[in-house]
Amino acid sequence: MDIQSIKQRFGIIGGSSLLNRALDIAVQVATTDLTVLISGESGTGKEVFPKIIHQLSARKHGNYIAVNCGAIPEGTIDSELFGHEKGSFTGAHEARKGYFEVADGGTIFLDEVAELPISTQVRLLRVLESGEFLKVGSSKVIKTDVRVVAASNVNIPKAIEKGDFRQDLYYRLNTVPIIVPPLRERKEDIHLIFRKFAADFAEKYRMPPLRLTNDAIDLLKNFYWPGNVRQLKNVTEQISIIEQEKEINSIILKRYLPEGPKSDLPVLFKKQEEEHFSERELLYKVLFDMKKDVTELKKIVVSLLEQEPESNALEQTKALLVKDYYEAPFPKPVEHSNHKADFEHDSFKEDDDIYHDSEIIEESLSLQDKEKEMIRKALEKHNGKRKNAAQELGISERTLYRKIKEYKIRS
Repeated sequence: MDIQSIKQRFGIIGGSSLLNRALDIAVQVATTDLTVLISGESGTGKEVFPKIIHQLSARKHGNYIAVNCGAIPEGTIDSELFGHEKGSFTGAHEARKGYFEVADGGTIFLDEVAELPISTQVRLLRVLESGEFLKVGSSKVIKTDVRVVAASNVNIPKAIEKGDFRQDLYYRLNTVPIIVPPLRERKEDIHLIFRKFAADFAEKYRMPPLRLTNDAIDLLKNFYWPGNVRQLKNVTEQISIIEQEKEINSIILKRYLPEGPKSDLPVLFKKQEEEHFSERELLYKVLFDMKKDVTELKKIVVSLLEQEPESNALEQTKALLVKDYYEAPFPKPVEHSNHKADFEHDSFKEDDDIYHDSEIIEESLSLQDKEKEMIRKALEKHNGKRKNAAQELGISERTLYRKIKEYKIRS
């Protein structure tokens, strides 16, 4: 059966190459018993693919059971899938067959498979590998011959990293992957699907079908459609019922498009992933890198100045460098055993402990001698008045006091 015939049979609209590729894989794998994992965003129509696979397989006369794994409570999911014996838990008044037993010889579709609890994933893995399972409350092994097709809108590799999904089960399910493209990657199909929905609702509600102006068509195609085909169908139905005028322009259409990403233009951010830095950590990292760059630059400038003869301009320049170095708003690096910088908030406070030996050792001894000499000269010039000397040097009085104490200068 060709792709066009399949589209007509299952009501699929569109000629996107990505959609055709997904359908082609479904047709090819249908004649086998391989396990299939269908991936795609919510609302893309993943549920039609297991039906295609089942109807084109040798199991088409067997049972087809679709199970929404996310809709079944964790406490009853094992019973629903594998059945239970009478009295196996509170409320089990009689024995019950599970879906895997009922679907023997047919196909079972596990939608939102990533929502399964870990304990249930272990049971499912056993079924896939050996075709065997145990009912809840029973020790009798039951054999089943079931073709499993699973689907998920969750990034399963990410779920594996979090420990929410078993890696071995993922490899077992993902024997043949089918990726259903989101609506925004099928721009050429969006208007066709809209027209189909508009015609269906016109017939259902006995009214003229909607018509879009050119600007409305452009808006429709460029909208992000986070809910995909399902969202497009809901928007079409709303407009069909509410709008009396059936020619819809972009102004009218905008009223029915929710706030959020309205186009598929690239954005400057990604969703926060687990491995990304927080905004505060990124800011600290930038500040630390800037501090290192400034420190290196100052060392170069000081070494150049020391090669020039003494002058008032030279003294003032050095004073500014000393001031900037010791009163800069950037945190000094702290050496730890794990070689990571400490970016705690307290590192930004003006405290005596902020000046660590590792930073002082970095500076040349000549700079310390020059600083000591400048402080002594400033004190002599102002007859020991620290406030005036600090102003002369361009540093705070507190910093001057600490330097006098550090260098043991008599004033």
